[in-house]
Amino acid sequence: MSVPQLNDEHRGEEILAVFDTAFGQLLAADPAAFRVKFRKMAASAFAFYRGTACLFYHDLDAESGARGTGGILDGPYLDERTSRVWIHGDLHAENFGTYLDANGRLIFNVNDFDEAYVGPFTWDLKRFAASIALIGYAKALGDDQITELVQVYAGAYRERIHALATGAKSDEVPPFTLDTAQGPLLDALRDARSLTRFGLLESMTEIRDFERRFAPGGGSIELDAATRYKVLAAFDGYLETLPEASLARPDSYRVKDVVGRRGIGIGSAGLPSYNILLEGHTDALENDVVIYIKQAQTPAVSRHITDPAIRDYFQHEGHRTVISQRALQQHADPWLGWTELDGAGQLVAEISPYAVDLDWSDIDDPEEIAGVVADLGRATATMHAAADDQSGESLVPFSTERAIDAAIAADSDDGAGFAALLVDFAHSYGARARADHQTFVDLFRNGRIPGL
Repeated sequence: MSVPQLNDEHRGEEILAVFDTAFGQLLAADPAAFRVKFRKMAASAFAFYRGTACLFYHDLDAESGARGTGGILDGPYLDERTSRVWIHGDLHAENFGTYLDANGRLIFNVNDFDEAYVGPFTWDLKRFAASIALIGYAKALGDDQITELVQVYAGAYRERIHALATGAKSDEVPPFTLDTAQGPLLDALRDARSLTRFGLLESMTEIRDFERRFAPGGGSIELDAATRYKVLAAFDGYLETLPEASLARPDSYRVKDVVGRRGIGIGSAGLPSYNILLEGHTDALENDVVIYIKQAQTPAVSRHITDPAIRDYFQHEGHRTVISQRALQQHADPWLGWTELDGAGQLVAEISPYAVDLDWSDIDDPEEIAGVVADLGRATATMHAAADDQSGESLVPFSTERAIDAAIAADSDDGAGFAALLVDFAHSYGARARADHQTFVDLFRNGRIPGL
């Protein structure tokens, strides 16, 4: 990637301008939440990278302008099909983990689809590759070792895409489960299996007058009667968006309690949200279910995709998030749905007791890292292949795996150029993100971010 060289002051102003577009309205509404968000981002270059998808896509746009090409959708391996694939939008090495699918199986795969949209498939791969460069640098791996890791990822992705494009049977490309996963992925699945719904409920609720209620404190906010009424009305609207298979369950959907919450994480700062406690499928108190309603955000990718057919496909950001997750994630959470509240689209899903994120802190051996990276390459390919003409959505009406496989196969270097593209980007953008992190920290600690 060829990034225009800017002095620190010029780049600082550019970062502030991108932040204002992406965060300005939410920051003005809740500065305290963004102080927490930005302090988390200040902790490391990787944490900064996680919180700045907006800057990443701004830079991709600037890169295409510097090349003098027809626009951000142009580039190697991109054509009219591969430039409009359903993508994750924020694919980095920490956005993978476990979930319990609609069939009751524990799966390890991509998670957190808040930024999902339709765009070039290479954007996901570039964002992941740069994240590997950042993790490798933080673990003191050499540039040659980082190159090998990105090559492993590219090779595993290409191999799995080709297998899917040529009709591989399901037992040849199985999902990562307790029976098929290895190494840290299997560790995460085993950790998830050891968790219980009762443990989650114990951490968030208490028994009062023989009934389960949310416990005070812990970030929960008691609601006034008017707000509670609006949230319950939004919940009724959400029920209409659930698949028939979910509605056929014996759950009563009886609401037992509602509280408000305020997002303070790297990705959720300033976004209002609510937790709802529901009666489980039996009278036993340990079967109760906690779901959340969260205001969905504008995905960073969408600011650089101008196709009205894509933008108009979605009712609002909540609808976009859910439709995208259902398309990209096979057998998604049966509680996944959307609604509206105060005119804003909302994402609704269960707070799962079985969610464990991939923990990179103890994955230090280069050979073990390479094994994990290869698996994540396969998971990325499976995700891209899921959201196409077989997904039940008409937005991407072709076989994505065949389109991507054909684009890579057309490489005269037998795929070597595909890996080289990601390697070059990983090193150059990894260096850019590290420099940007330091610039950001200086802006933040010196009071240069407006509104904080």
